Amino acid sequence: MEQLLEQVFAFLPLLLTGMLVLMSLLGLHWLLLARHPEMGNERKLPRQLILLALSLAGTVLIAIALPVSESTRNQVIGLIGVLVSGVIAFSSTAVITNLMAGVMLRNTRPFRVGDFIRVSDHFGRVSQRGLFDTEIQTEHRELVSLPNTYLISNPIEVVLSDGAIISATLSLGYDLHHGQIEHLLIQAAEETGLTEPFCQITELGDYAITYRVSGLLLEVTSLLTTRSNLYRNILDTLHRNDVEIVSPSFMNQRRLAENSKILPASVIKTPAHAPFNADDVVFDKAEAAQEREEKKLLLLSEIAALQAEAKNTAGDDKQRIAEVIEQKTTQVSQLEHANEETAEQQGAAQQPSSPS
Repeated sequence: MEQLLEQVFAFLPLLLTGMLVLMSLLGLHWLLLARHPEMGNERKLPRQLILLALSLAGTVLIAIALPVSESTRNQVIGLIGVLVSGVIAFSSTAVITNLMAGVMLRNTRPFRVGDFIRVSDHFGRVSQRGLFDTEIQTEHRELVSLPNTYLISNPIEVVLSDGAIISATLSLGYDLHHGQIEHLLIQAAEETGLTEPFCQITELGDYAITYRVSGLLLEVTSLLTTRSNLYRNILDTLHRNDVEIVSPSFMNQRRLAENSKILPASVIKTPAHAPFNADDVVFDKAEAAQEREEKKLLLLSEIAALQAEAKNTAGDDKQRIAEVIEQKTTQVSQLEHANEETAEQQGAAQQPSSPS
């Protein structure tokens, strides 16, 4: 009986420590994660890392409470350290690299949510920025997740939010005077709504002259639609002025009368309808994310101003300001949750691709 009691008392610290660690981890799990089912993966990650670190600390506490000799206890703790180090060394190289790349991108801020970017063969609007990857929405309305290491190891082209240059390139024969063509191309750019249009001769080829007409687009959210409208207006303007657009090789191989031209048989007038903006459909998620991000920044600036004002007030005015700050803080939290819920819904609807 005495030996049994001695064994029970020997294991009593281990049982108490195990129960304490288990209850603490369950309570923290409920406090950090279980009671927030609406929380997205990005906001869950730091809390999950905290739980992981506390679980490792609890494991060490249990090892310390083992009823063994001090040398054996040290060996067990050393074994735990070796296992943890091995797991980190073999499995987290890519994770740590992407995490550090994400921190670097957040510090340098080469782009924001809603910006158009081009990275290698990928082009689209930024719809979400994470610690490990960045999501863009392409012109085909696909969601592409680019690892942050991919972004810092490749040049990033960013379309400025205050304006972008829209260009169109085409080749025309030497029988057309460049002065006439430049005037017509600039006219087409003006009809498209581009600011300060200009035309350049980029190449004198063996059979044709290459022209590039460009103009400044102030509203970059309609990038795709404006580019399509520019192409359409170029066709209409040149055809309306009897300018033939056809490849030089085709011209050299056909047999036509000297005064024949390749033009549509007739101009068909389409019924008037409201202009369709393809960018509203293609970049819907990126557009909504940009609007929420801008509203969030505005709310944060208003909160900072109210906090500064509250320091110089007292009484009922200070209480009123505190209530307004709480309301705006709630709105900021709702915007963050909206971003995460949108990401989860669209992620479930279609599987994002990633570069190889």
